[in-house]
Amino acid sequence: MKRDFLFSYYQTPRGEVLRRQETDYLQRSITVSCKQTILQIGALGWETELIDCTLYKYYTVLDARGLGDPAVKKIRAEASCLPLQCDSVDMIILPHFLEFDPCCLRTMREVERVLKPEGTLVVVNFNPWSLRIRYEYLWERQKHDAWSGHFISRTRVIDWLKLLNFEVILFTEFNAKSVRSTHGKFMDNCYSLSASAYAIKAIKRRYNIIPLTPVCEAAPRLALANSINPATRVGS
Repeated sequence: MKRDFLFSYYQTPRGEVLRRQETDYLQRSITVSCKQTILQIGALGWETELIDCTLYKYYTVLDARGLGDPAVKKIRAEASCLPLQCDSVDMIILPHFLEFDPCCLRTMREVERVLKPEGTLVVVNFNPWSLRIRYEYLWERQKHDAWSGHFISRTRVIDWLKLLNFEVILFTEFNAKSVRSTHGKFMDNCYSLSASAYAIKAIKRRYNIIPLTPVCEAAPRLALANSINPATRVGS
């Protein structure tokens, strides 16, 4: 399984802390109505900790192996070819999926296709510059080569989102002791080598071109120099 590294890391003490932090973050990120459609690409197994399945009846997990919490609706399909209509989903969550997906660019295009305009996208990835994550990665490779993925930096993800007309509104880092979020212009300067993972929240923008109507040029008119006081001209 491609995501064995993720679940094995969650079993470690630091991974357990990261799992709780990401769970709390995703709980706060789900701000859409319970009647709107939410799609999670990549199963975690504890989806009921994120949402109340009896309230969010349109929460669906898409996984190629059909994994996920038994109480959540599931779709068994590939993320690079989503079996969904265009502009049909209100929110999409990608929890540690892109770094294990060999077709991540195609998946991002599919996400843009099925997400509604002004819809919300949440991406969670490992921090590629974290020394702890690099150590765990090398340790897993030595044990049973369970990584089968690739690290993706947050700058690359932001570049992909900009190309797909997404506006990044929130950047969050998960440290061992705290969670730090930044907005707006401060987003480019914040980056921590000690963070185990990061999350990016973005909004899909749909820009429509407004055609300009042609302006008819008016015929030029002649005006007399002393036309303000014609009586003065007659008297003189």
